[in-house]
Amino acid sequence: MNTPDTPGTERCDCVIIGGGPAGCSAAAVLAQHGRQVIVLERERFPRYHIGESLIPFTYPSLERIGMIPKLRASSFPKKYSVQFVAPSGRASQPFYFYNRYDRETVAQTWQVLRSEFDQMMMDNTRSLGADVREESTVTELLKRNGRYVGVRVRRADGSEYEIHAPVTMDCTGREAIAATRNAWRRGDPKLSKVAVWTYYEGSVRDPGIDEGATTVAFVPKKGWFWYIPQHNNRVSVGVVADGKYLTRGGVKDPKTIFHREVPENKWIEQHLATGKSCGDYWLTAEYTFRSEYCADDGLVLAGDAYGFLDPVFSSGLMLALKSGVAAADAVHQALLEGDCSSAQFAGYAAMMQEGMENMRKLVYAFYDPKVSFRTVTDKYPEMHGLLTDCLSGDVNRDFSTLFDAFREFTEIPEPLPFGLPAPGRSSMIAG
Repeated sequence: MNTPDTPGTERCDCVIIGGGPAGCSAAAVLAQHGRQVIVLERERFPRYHIGESLIPFTYPSLERIGMIPKLRASSFPKKYSVQFVAPSGRASQPFYFYNRYDRETVAQTWQVLRSEFDQMMMDNTRSLGADVREESTVTELLKRNGRYVGVRVRRADGSEYEIHAPVTMDCTGREAIAATRNAWRRGDPKLSKVAVWTYYEGSVRDPGIDEGATTVAFVPKKGWFWYIPQHNNRVSVGVVADGKYLTRGGVKDPKTIFHREVPENKWIEQHLATGKSCGDYWLTAEYTFRSEYCADDGLVLAGDAYGFLDPVFSSGLMLALKSGVAAADAVHQALLEGDCSSAQFAGYAAMMQEGMENMRKLVYAFYDPKVSFRTVTDKYPEMHGLLTDCLSGDVNRDFSTLFDAFREFTEIPEPLPFGLPAPGRSSMIAG
């Protein structure tokens, strides 16, 4: 392997693999700290990606990196609420964020088209001083004496070079390069869902302030549809359920699966009736996982590369942004202390574990066919505020009283023992 001073080898404070929301938020924060950061993105933006709904508590992370004015100036539909719809088509009263939160901050958020949102994030990161390189594929994570020291990169023309840094951040999304190559991927014992989705033009939108609302529409067997209005008269619509349910009868074609499920919820059927499909049909295999470790000596994982829970409460983008910001702050502090060992990221690990476990408890309750959230709040109306807070992404809080109430009705899972720093060498000094 090349030594750090080999001609053609570059150096920086932190090299980030992946230019999605986690990678760009991390790079933006490090650039704000004055760090020299290089972001390596395999694709050329804009590019397609699923995961389009911002929940209220994405606001602090977006504000931190200067994205709020850009979103306010965008064409993305404003999202003020979430509603739930029974298979019969009967809809709940919308849950308006402004009934709980300040109207000028987290009470209003957006439904984003990821190709445009991610491009905005990348442009913002560049404007803050980060070096973002597209069509740059990381072929190898470099290690020396048990410590990560950088990456080998392949350009679009096939040529390769190395970047050496005290810290490498893995923000590669579902590819999860570090977790995959180190065999750190761990599943969840009860979350084995599959999603099928597409896009419609001209479908029904609810009037007024509800036009941008997220709708969660139930189907039998505890499956559900999402219905997310987007700009340009489109909606993102998909169905999520156990893989055995969606592929019953041996059906594996996503278009066939999707249209078979549409009549299972009358609200979805009625709202799609005036529109037409305008895109491909997508299917993803079981997607819930967490990395056994969130960090190693010279390495930190963030966003979906750290783990992905479930799409039902649209927590993915919130967790990606939150983890990118928090991991970047931890990297900056590690560099200040001259110690980039895995132990330096224990605080980051604890924050991510707490947040994911709080949201995971609600996901488990959601998929329990014997209970609904209304079952709990009807008996304990004082829990409504705490439930709203957790569902809105304010996940790093003490929710013990809320989950004590839930325990009367459903299983509350024990925390997964994953996501802590690897047992690296605590005395490892940044190079």
